Amino acid sequence: MRRRNLGVAAISAAALLLAACSGSDDSGDDASSSESESGGGSVRIGIKFDQPGLGFKDGDEYTGFDVDMARAVADQLGYSEDQITWVEAPSAQRENLLSTGQVDMIFATYSITDKRKETVAFAGPYFVAGQDLLVAADDDSITGPEDLEGKNLCSVTGSTSAQRIKDDYATGVNLLEQPGYAECVTALTSGAVDAVTTDDIILAGLAAQPSNEGKVKVVGNPFSEENYGVGLPQDNSTCQQINDAITQLVEDGTWQELLDKNVGASGYEANDTLNPPEVQACA
Repeated sequence: MRRRNLGVAAISAAALLLAACSGSDDSGDDASSSESESGGGSVRIGIKFDQPGLGFKDGDEYTGFDVDMARAVADQLGYSEDQITWVEAPSAQRENLLSTGQVDMIFATYSITDKRKETVAFAGPYFVAGQDLLVAADDDSITGPEDLEGKNLCSVTGSTSAQRIKDDYATGVNLLEQPGYAECVTALTSGAVDAVTTDDIILAGLAAQPSNEGKVKVVGNPFSEENYGVGLPQDNSTCQQINDAITQLVEDGTWQELLDKNVGASGYEANDTLNPPEVQACA
């Protein structure tokens, strides 16, 4: 500010003005710092908190194939573990989390579809899943959805997986709906149902849990194709970097190591005609 010969009143007024300017500058600095932290300084990643083997929160620990892939991709982008903020991303909230800027990316068994591309963008895919069945380890009578006629089937309330079986394969299936797949596995191991259905890798993650090992198995006859992508805001600038990171993780063997680490105990083997997948061009 220019110096002037001012009276006491004028000096006081100038001091007040200077204080106001300083307050405005501080506010601007805070906003700039926050913007930096949500960009280059840190990254917010949406994951599932309730899918063992894929995205699971246990206290302060986050585990699963999706989580490990997210860590590895973030590392390739230059983010260390302590720069990641994990955000719960339930299926019904994923598009909103991205479009409102609450997360920077989502790794949460997020299938790439044309409808979803209307509101969000995708990198990847980093895995291709398929709807399958989980049955008792000693049950050889169910080898696919056609064998479910008259059987008891469990899926999550409102699941499109169970409806697909009723519509396309076994109209006489008896459906038990539960709030989560963990409850479905409990029903299976207790003999209340004959099978559980959802994506094969989700079933493998459940089967790999120590409490379920040796009791259940994935049939291994998928009857759909689900391309799991990394959800991004439509105005993102990182899609190609993420695609490059996924490609690198596949080529150096990390992808397979992370898959084996998280679901290998179930005996599940990914469909090798679809996995590891080739990333799609960023749109």
